[in-house]
Amino acid sequence: MDKRITGVISYLTIIGWIVAYILGKKEEAKFHMNQALVLGIFTILFNAVLGIVIGVLGAIPLIGFIFKLLEVLNLVPLILVIMGIINALNDVDKELPIIGGIRILK
Repeated sequence: MDKRITGVISYLTIIGWIVAYILGKKEEAKFHMNQALVLGIFTILFNAVLGIVIGVLGAIPLIGFIFKLLEVLNLVPLILVIMGIINALNDVDKELPIIGGIRILK
């Protein structure tokens, strides 16, 4: 797999990341693999915290309705994945907003 394909596959679930790590050109696509790994961890934590907040505050009448509207925030990780895939396809090493500065892979 070339650098762009490796980068794109790494954004597609943890299975895609593992396949990209094993079969792809990881040295060339290390930037996007790191971004995808950080994004995966961010998505898990973000959804957990958002679920707890909505669950607890959603039980309160009137205020709960407002917090139910926060469920639209579940689109944030999806938007970041799309941005990452577009960057990988264009062969651009551009950091994602919010989480782009975090480095796990050296």
